[in-house]
Amino acid sequence: MSEFAGHLPGSREYRRLLVGLFFGGVATFAQLYSTQALLPSLAVDVGTGPAGAALTVSASTLGLAVAVIPWSIVADRVGRVPAMAIGLIAATVLGALTPLAHDITVLLALRLFEGAALGAVPAVALAYLSEEVDARHVAAAAGSYIAGTTVGGLSGRVVSGWVGEAAGWRWGVASVVLLCVVAAVLFLTLVPAARGFVPGRRRTDRGPSILRRLAVNLRSPVQLALYAQGFLLMGAFVAVYNYLGFHLSAPPFSLAPALITLLFLAYLAGTASSPQAGALAVWYGRLPVLAVGITVMVVGVALMLVPAVVAVLVGLVAFTAGFFAAHAVASGWTPVAAAPEARAQASSLYYLGYYAGSSVFGWALGIVFGAAGWGWFLGVVALQCAVALVLAVIALPRGRATGARS
Repeated sequence: MSEFAGHLPGSREYRRLLVGLFFGGVATFAQLYSTQALLPSLAVDVGTGPAGAALTVSASTLGLAVAVIPWSIVADRVGRVPAMAIGLIAATVLGALTPLAHDITVLLALRLFEGAALGAVPAVALAYLSEEVDARHVAAAAGSYIAGTTVGGLSGRVVSGWVGEAAGWRWGVASVVLLCVVAAVLFLTLVPAARGFVPGRRRTDRGPSILRRLAVNLRSPVQLALYAQGFLLMGAFVAVYNYLGFHLSAPPFSLAPALITLLFLAYLAGTASSPQAGALAVWYGRLPVLAVGITVMVVGVALMLVPAVVAVLVGLVAFTAGFFAAHAVASGWTPVAAAPEARAQASSLYYLGYYAGSSVFGWALGIVFGAAGWGWFLGVVALQCAVALVLAVIALPRGRATGARS
C-alpha cells in the first residue's frame, strides 16, 4: 500500500474536508465575535466606554490566544478531528451560558473560557489541512478554510446586530449560539478522519518533546515573521471593526445601529479574497500576494479617513479584502514552512500571535480612539500594516507556493 500523499481536488474526501472545515470556521468565528456588533448598546447597558465594552471581544480572543498551544498538544495526543470536535462542543455550551450573565465580571469570564474552547479549531485546522491535502494544493485549500472563517465572522456580527437591536444584546448573542449549533453539527458530520497523521499515544516514536517543537519554530526567522503578520494585521483589523460603529454613530454620520450592522457585510470581500489569494499564491508566490494584500489594507485605511459614508464603506471593503488575502497566505504558509513534526505547534504559535494582537490592539487602540480621535487611530492602524510589510519583505523567502512539504 502506497504512502498517503494527501487528498486531491475533485475527490469526495477533498470536498468533504473543505466543506467540513468551512462550517467549523463558521461555528468558531461567529461565536468569537458575537458581541462586536453589539458594543455600543452593550456599553450603555453595562455603563462603560468603547474600550471597556471591547473587552468582551478581547476576553474571547485572549482565551483563544492562551489556549492554542495547549490545544496543539491535545491534538497531537488524541488526533486532529477529535480535538476540534471537543473544543466546538465545549464552546457552544459556554456560549449558551453567556446571555444569562448579569454581571460584567461573569460575562468576561464566560467569554474568556468560550474563547479558550474555540481555540481548538484555529490551533489545529491548518495543520490538519497541511497533512490531509496534497502539498501542491495546500495554499488554495487554506484559502477556502479562511473563507469559512469570514462567513462565520460576518454571520455572527450581522445576526447578533439585527436581533440585538430588536430584542437586546443578550438575545443577539443567543441567536448566534443557535447558528453555531447547526454549523458545528455539519462540521462533525462532514469532516473526514485524518489519514496523514497518527496521534502520539498510538505511535511507537513520539518524536521530539513539545518544548523542542516550539523551540524549532521560535528559532526560525521565517516563522517569526509569519507570526508578526498575524499579530500586527489581526490587531489592526479587529480594532477597526471594534470602533467603526462608535465612529459612525457620532456626527457627522449619526447612523442608526441597523445601518451600521449592514457595514459588516464588507466581510464578504474577505470571503472572496481569501480563496483567490490562496490560488494566486500557487502561481505567483506567497510573498507577492501577501505584500499586495497588506498594501490594499493601507489603501482602505486612507479611504476611511474621508468623512463620507461611501468612502468609508469602500475603504472598509478594501481593508477587509486585503486583510483576509494576507491572512490566508500567512496562515497557510506557516505549517508548510515548519518541520513536519512541529506543524501543529507552528500553526498554534501563529494563532497565538494572531489573537494576542486581537486582544491587545482591539482594546489598546480604543484608548487612542477615545483620546485622540479617528484620524490618529487610523494612523496607528496604517503603521501596524507598514511594519508587517517591512518584516515580510526582509524575512520571508521568495518563490512559488508549490513544492514538497517542508
